[in-house]
Amino acid sequence: MTKNISAHRVSLCRITAVVMAFTAVVAVADLAQEKASRVSIRIETEKGNVLAELYPDKAPVTVANFLSYVDSGAFNGGCFMRTVRPDNEKNPVRIQVIQAVVHPWKENNSFPPIALERTNVTGIRHIDGVISMARGEPNSATSSFFICIGNQPELDFGGRRNPDGQGFAAFGRVTEGMDIVRRIQMSPAEGQALVPLVLISRIIRISDETSSKRR
Repeated sequence: MTKNISAHRVSLCRITAVVMAFTAVVAVADLAQEKASRVSIRIETEKGNVLAELYPDKAPVTVANFLSYVDSGAFNGGCFMRTVRPDNEKNPVRIQVIQAVVHPWKENNSFPPIALERTNVTGIRHIDGVISMARGEPNSATSSFFICIGNQPELDFGGRRNPDGQGFAAFGRVTEGMDIVRRIQMSPAEGQALVPLVLISRIIRISDETSSKRR
């Protein structure tokens, strides 16, 4: 009887070990797949470069739209034109962001507005370094984007920054260069308008640049 119990325990331990190993393999595979689905970009500005990753698996419409502007060169010669920080924030629902736009000559060549991918669906919250689309009404975003400085929950679905409560479409996050983002935020401004503008020389996909160098 004792031998049977011992054998049973050994069998259970082996099964548990196999299940744990399988779970670990699945977790690693999921993580690898998630990383593979991300798109890396570089935002080159006169203040320095900012690296970021985009999440097409979580916000496919928003990422595809943003990359359409990147690939067309619309941000080449664009700028960061707005800074929101404690010393110029007049809205009682306070936030901290910097906002960018495409080259002014290319504003009339915008792609159609996109559907709003809400944060309660994508799971991408407006935390420090997150990149998100500027908008007026829901489903009106085109090319202008902003970067969060610090956590900004009022920009999420249900937040109070936009009276409609629908939040903004977050779709990526800065991975390197938040010091540059903060430098832009603290640049001279008249109200919330950066004066002078902080120029963007270009925004590119890093993976595309690497591939072209290898060819």
